[in-house]
Amino acid sequence: MGNNLAYQEESWDELIDGKVVAMSPRPSVNHHQVSLNIANIFSRYLNGKTCRPFGDGVDLYLTEKDRFIPDGMVVCDPCKIKRNGIYGAPDLVIEVLSPSTARYDRGHKKDAYEAAGVREYWIVEPDSRMIEVYLLTDGKFALDNVYSVYPDYLLEKMTEAEKAAVPTAFHCSLYDDLLILLEDVFSDTF
Repeated sequence: MGNNLAYQEESWDELIDGKVVAMSPRPSVNHHQVSLNIANIFSRYLNGKTCRPFGDGVDLYLTEKDRFIPDGMVVCDPCKIKRNGIYGAPDLVIEVLSPSTARYDRGHKKDAYEAAGVREYWIVEPDSRMIEVYLLTDGKFALDNVYSVYPDYLLEKMTEAEKAAVPTAFHCSLYDDLLILLEDVFSDTF
């Protein structure tokens, strides 16, 4: 037996505004679980439909200076799907925040997705259990809404009317009949 490693960790990086940026450290359990939950929601819904869901790990070739690896995408134009990744703007992009990626996800990536014509963009915070939904309106992202799972200590202080007014689900703008339940997005997280 030699000193060769049986396993060598693969290095992932993104090209952000022409600069190679390493994606490390590896995602947390909550980050992974939320990404998986979202991929499963879209996979079930889009089964047999034209649009295709993609989970974490698929390269998105957005521009010559921007190659990202979003945590989730929905692509409705089959011409954009190639063996080695997606070429051009997806219809929906999901980024699950990590401490090391948050400034890119809220900054340059958001701007690049907007400029490329991504119709809907989600920024998901797994630890605070919150989703920001941005919709492309007249070529600009507008914050449509922020959805959050309220912690029990806050719910306990609310009246029944206040609790009833708390949104627990929302519709994806791409599909009138796809209701996204927050409990499904954040299930099995800590």
